[in-house]
Amino acid sequence: MTERASYASVCISAHLPEPALPHSAPSPDRYDIAIIGAGVVGCALARSFAMAGARVVVLEKAHDILDGASKGNSAILHTGFDAPTGSLEAACVAAGHAEYLEIRERLGLPLLTSGALVIAWSDEEEAALPGLMEQARSNGVTDIEYLDGPALREAEPGLGAEARAAFRVPREYLIDPWSAPLAYLTQAIAHGADVRRRCEVTGGAFNGTDWTLKTSQGPVRTSSVINAAGLYGDRIDDLLLGRTDFTIKPRKGQFIVYDKPAFDLARHILLPVPTKVTKGIVVCRTIWGNLLVGPTAEEQNSRTDAGLHQPTLEALKARGQEILPALAHHKVTALYAGLRPATEEKHYRISKHPENMITVGGIRSTGLSAALGIAQHVRKLWEDERAPDWIAPEPVWPSVPNIAETAPRDWQSPGHGGVLCHCEMVTEREIRAALNGPLPAQSLAGLKRRTRVTMGRCQGYYCAGALARLTKGKLSQPMTADD
Repeated sequence: MTERASYASVCISAHLPEPALPHSAPSPDRYDIAIIGAGVVGCALARSFAMAGARVVVLEKAHDILDGASKGNSAILHTGFDAPTGSLEAACVAAGHAEYLEIRERLGLPLLTSGALVIAWSDEEEAALPGLMEQARSNGVTDIEYLDGPALREAEPGLGAEARAAFRVPREYLIDPWSAPLAYLTQAIAHGADVRRRCEVTGGAFNGTDWTLKTSQGPVRTSSVINAAGLYGDRIDDLLLGRTDFTIKPRKGQFIVYDKPAFDLARHILLPVPTKVTKGIVVCRTIWGNLLVGPTAEEQNSRTDAGLHQPTLEALKARGQEILPALAHHKVTALYAGLRPATEEKHYRISKHPENMITVGGIRSTGLSAALGIAQHVRKLWEDERAPDWIAPEPVWPSVPNIAETAPRDWQSPGHGGVLCHCEMVTEREIRAALNGPLPAQSLAGLKRRTRVTMGRCQGYYCAGALARLTKGKLSQPMTADD
């Protein structure tokens, strides 16, 4: 199913400004760009190419967008201070960070300017701080500040007794990890992009000029293919090219989310000294008024198992209380896990193939921050060998509804139809807008990511019945008794 929805109805129902939209022509017989995967990177790529005037289609096998690696992360907008110096990752994170700040207000995206502290908890970690600070400066993050023990205590009075020293990274921010890619893809649709969900790529053939992709919804003809399939990136390469130069090695990250009263326990994003494998356990506030601890870094073979492991969660909880002892007196609201598409090498695996295909693989935990920068890089890769005859349309800036606690919420405006989810203060009007918008939710998970319904302290116990009635006949993956 190709989706190009009416903006007027959703803008009116959600109190959003109604933009002037370009004419939406029927789906073309041939696209310029087919993007496989609707995670945050795929959404950013679609936005970049569509705004440049390309005819774009996004192919996603799940019922809704962000259903893979992009659905679970710590929601931090990183500066790239600790990325490998001179790496593509460092460049993409820096560019993505800058572009997010440039466009976020026009798209209605939130920002919590908390800053981060990289904290040493041992003699060995304290000795590593100067080298990390030099690495940050080499990556262009020069506005950092060393904090000795007393200064660290003043900055974060609630830290555990073992905290030795730290350095502050002021431009590490907290964002909404779901509204951002939703906005990117919504803007792509406003510029003529097509999005096909429940559309799995099962094969394809390149004739020297064009691709014909086999999908579960029929053939798709396109000039170029971009593989942004995340956890399945290596398999898509092998399926279409008959080769791959990397192997996805899924890495699970489990998180604990504390109830809203814990929000005030931390002023900054509290980062550990990173290792060669992981950024480590983070404690930080969320844009929705909670506080989270995580992620773990667990190597596994399964690309689908995001199950929770109680002993691991208990260890994670204990580590959180070592960092912020007051957490022992606060309730846990939710637990979740995400999978990162790590590979056998640490760096991004972005490559251009002679078959008019670009692979965007191995985008690890920095993908949320780097997505817009990755899109810039891939556009340049694509345009290096061709001079497209596209005509860029006049930019359209649709604004996504706000679900963050940093700005006014819909429940504070009249005519919202009643509060359906009292834990997260989600209104009936917000639910209806998410079900009828430019990219309507097609599953409960997709609806959660658009509104936060059922994600509060009761986890849907009180509102699931009303939500099931409101969504009846609206979702391609209907709610069930297990939801």
